[in-house]
Amino acid sequence: MMRCSTTVETAEHLKISQPAVSSSLRQLETQLGITLFTRTGRRLQPTPEAQELYSEIQPMFGIVRSFTTRAQDLRIGRRGRLRVMATPPLGYSVGPVALRNLTASRPEATISYDVRRLENVVQAVSTGQADIGLVLNAERIETVNSDLLQRRNMVVLMPEDHPLAASETVTPESLMPYPLIGIDVASQLGRLLKVGFDVSGMPYAPRIDVRYCQTAAALVASGMGVTVVDPYSAAPYLGRGLITRPFMPVREVSAVMLTRKGVPHSAILSSFMEELRRVVETASLGLA
Repeated sequence: MMRCSTTVETAEHLKISQPAVSSSLRQLETQLGITLFTRTGRRLQPTPEAQELYSEIQPMFGIVRSFTTRAQDLRIGRRGRLRVMATPPLGYSVGPVALRNLTASRPEATISYDVRRLENVVQAVSTGQADIGLVLNAERIETVNSDLLQRRNMVVLMPEDHPLAASETVTPESLMPYPLIGIDVASQLGRLLKVGFDVSGMPYAPRIDVRYCQTAAALVASGMGVTVVDPYSAAPYLGRGLITRPFMPVREVSAVMLTRKGVPHSAILSSFMEELRRVVETASLGLA
């Protein structure tokens, strides 16, 4: 009902009758003692109480889907299934390379691969919806296992003919004359970057604010300014008219593999984790 808005659409989606949907809703509201939907024309509008309860129970739907998929795999004897979820920096850089290497040696493997925000990745791993999460993290996460892949420093991404290209390092002060594409301080990397400016006594005042480092890198590639990002986000643009220089003061980020607590690693998961370690140890990604 939260997704479909009408009992008819909900019934079609669930492959049950419309009266059964209406009856179930009335029974649920009676049990809870709460009005969950109000009628607006032919549609049912969720109440604030329904929205709040839905946010609480939504992770359970993912758990049920995960359970159903795993049961189907077991029924047909397909055990080589890997579910990967990553945040954009690793999801668009080292993740695909490691996945390519894995599938080359395991052509029978079935892969689920998705790129989401950090909180979505952590939730998916902790509830079993994903076997592994790949994130850049500067803060400890208590709900999952964390295995360090690599530590790297944030870099300044700029056109190769930029005035700062001749500098060995770039500081907040030296960035002041140029349009800066900044990372939103609502994100971990944005907060980390702002502290670097604070330590240098410079205001963190980007001309353009974005949520993701990949977006910032794309805007630099379009000629809109310079940015300070993690090296994984910068890597795809190197050799395409853009270069990086070390950012000072040093802002370190950790590439981390997240797995579910209390659950042993499957053979295919262990193989993928080893591939990830091999990939980040190579210089082929051009990471600074």
